[in-house]
Amino acid sequence: MAFGYHMQLLFAPGAFDTGIAPIDWLHRSGWLFVDMFFVLSGYIFAHVYVGRDLLKDGRSLADFAVARIARLYPLHLAMLLVTALLFWSKPENTALNFTLNLTMLQVFATPLAHNFDGPSWSLSVEMVCYALFAVGAAAGQRGLRLAIAVAIALSFVSLLSHAAPDGPYGRDNFPRGLLGFFLGQALWQLRGALACVPGWVFAALIVAGAMIPAEAIGVILPLALVSFPSALLLGLRLPVLESRLLVWLGDWSYAIYLIHMPLLDLFLQWHAPVGGSSLQIIAASAGFVGLTLLLSELAFHWVEAPARRAVRAAWVQCSAKLATA
Repeated sequence: MAFGYHMQLLFAPGAFDTGIAPIDWLHRSGWLFVDMFFVLSGYIFAHVYVGRDLLKDGRSLADFAVARIARLYPLHLAMLLVTALLFWSKPENTALNFTLNLTMLQVFATPLAHNFDGPSWSLSVEMVCYALFAVGAAAGQRGLRLAIAVAIALSFVSLLSHAAPDGPYGRDNFPRGLLGFFLGQALWQLRGALACVPGWVFAALIVAGAMIPAEAIGVILPLALVSFPSALLLGLRLPVLESRLLVWLGDWSYAIYLIHMPLLDLFLQWHAPVGGSSLQIIAASAGFVGLTLLLSELAFHWVEAPARRAVRAAWVQCSAKLATA
């Protein structure tokens, strides 16, 4: 959804105005679906690591950290170097912001929008969430539940304290990531009780959350607290999530996420936004999607997957040497 939201930058302002409320809402507020990713991420990590009791000692914590770095950092670094080469002349791409991106602290870079590879801000939030989660899980169930409660409470207060009916705002990125990730953790902890709730209740909550006036508690909280958790719980009951298409997209999703925005920036650096006729929208959208998928496949096979294997293999060798030392 973030990909689709950003893609409208290809076109002249107003090209996607249809007069159909749900479609226009997606074009205006699609940036909020990053919060759905945070909820999903928190649920998956609880399922994989807490469900199997995989974070209980120093060695398992080190393995977890290496696995997370192997998963996120190589492609992030590659795209950072590419965007630095292509867009260093942009005023927001300073040496300080480059350093923050290099050290996975890019969520604290200012201004955030289009800073090197703009969407990568969520990676630094994820890394903080991983660290808090790992420490809490290593402390046992009580420690993890305390971490979940504190993270949700603090992020909720932060988002509520400067709630706004529009966005996005860079100030919200860290608390919204924290809220979504640990809400996903809480949903996993409560999965037994939630399994008894009929699916139609979650469907109703998805709609209800989207209908809460943004003027009341801001544009983020209704979806982050109501719609997206309900969508996850309903989606987990649908077999479509295990379809070959979604599994395939899951493999490429990280590369798509990091590649699409620099590709958009590059296009707009060379070409004015495309006009708004139906034929132009269809042709430009098809071309952009096709090129993004092609580059994502190349990045996955030639950068992301090999680098992940190399980092993990190096860690196994290092661990073996330390064990025999």
